Amino acid sequence: MGLLEGKKALITGVANERSIAYGIAKSFKREGAELAFTYANEKLKKRVEEIAKGLGSDLVTKCDVTSDEDIDALYKFVKEKWGELDILVHSVAYAPKEEFKGGVIDTTREGFKIAMEVSVYSLIALTRKLLPLMEGKNGSIITLTYYGSEKVVPHYNVMGIAKAALESAVRYLAYDIAKHGHRINAISAGPVKTLAAYSITGFHLLMEHTTKVNPFGKPITTEQIGDTAVFLCSDWASGITGEVVHVDHGYHIMGVFGREEEIKKEVFEK
Repeated sequence: MGLLEGKKALITGVANERSIAYGIAKSFKREGAELAFTYANEKLKKRVEEIAKGLGSDLVTKCDVTSDEDIDALYKFVKEKWGELDILVHSVAYAPKEEFKGGVIDTTREGFKIAMEVSVYSLIALTRKLLPLMEGKNGSIITLTYYGSEKVVPHYNVMGIAKAALESAVRYLAYDIAKHGHRINAISAGPVKTLAAYSITGFHLLMEHTTKVNPFGKPITTEQIGDTAVFLCSDWASGITGEVVHVDHGYHIMGVFGREEEIKKEVFEK
């Protein structure tokens, strides 16, 4: 019996098979969860429908998280199809690509507003609207963040600020929803070659650096992120809420270079 057997999970943010949300959906499916998916716009509809079908689901609906009408429609969709909900996966973040080219000092007012609305407020809005569907279910909510919320990652810019706000929202929401018996946590994932990642100037250098520095010397996978999400959404994690769990092969614990042989090669042998 899978860890999520009989649980109903709504997955947002799948864009393609490289998406972190896709890795989470695969792990959820393996552990017995029923899945439903959202897509942000008509351009993504067919792609998400094909991904859902590959994971044994025909429950796919549009939800632009900047639209209260779409969020209302999502609630009605889930209520009609399932009548209840156990898990919400919030894997939604966005800032205009121009906001990643300079520094934070170059952030535009409009870019800041978009990043905060899509990446942060959407979690609050979805949680508030879908919470009644979790009544009596000991529900679990997961969102995705990144180390750029804690330390400066050049060119991550306004998204680092948004992720810091997202992590704060997780803590405040954890307090709010605990009275209803539900939990919420964030996964701080190491860099993954997703469609969104390539909006960040110099992303390939970021991948190279984090791989070199982390203790394992290799990039994280969406499968590893997905398996962590399974644990956090399972009854095994019933005592965990308001946490930010790092899934980055230990990159966040490092202060300088990674493995000793790399230090010798790059510093002492020069």
